[in-house]
Amino acid sequence: MNMGVSTEELNHQIEEATNIEDFLNSNREYMLSGSLSEHLSALLVEKNISKADVVRGSLLDRAYVYQIFSGERRPSRDKLLALAFGLRLTGDETQKLMKLSGNRELYARDERDAVILYALKNHKTIMDTNELLDAHKMAALGALS
Repeated sequence: MNMGVSTEELNHQIEEATNIEDFLNSNREYMLSGSLSEHLSALLVEKNISKADVVRGSLLDRAYVYQIFSGERRPSRDKLLALAFGLRLTGDETQKLMKLSGNRELYARDERDAVILYALKNHKTIMDTNELLDAHKMAALGALS
């Protein structure tokens, strides 16, 4: 997906649009599309990592991760966040994943979300992140969540 136009600009264009079909046709490349499993598979290619790497980096059960990638399971928000660590996503990539999956984005005013955002933006592993969460008496990510 091309992110060349800001969401604010798209909102402005919608307000000015006289025809939704014209808006959609001219902005199709900027729209979130595809299934969660398609997006996750594209991320594997983009990041040049394997599902086994994602399993190790997410602390999630192997079978569960494979079911998410195949579209058989819809992960909870916390499981999706664990996958983001397994996929080595940036904060922005994680926010996009949250949007695409229909989950609430990480919110900097939420203490737990702030810790997770900090960890993502500082390239922490899920183990490092869970230590930070534990130090603040917050629920861990991964198989423990």
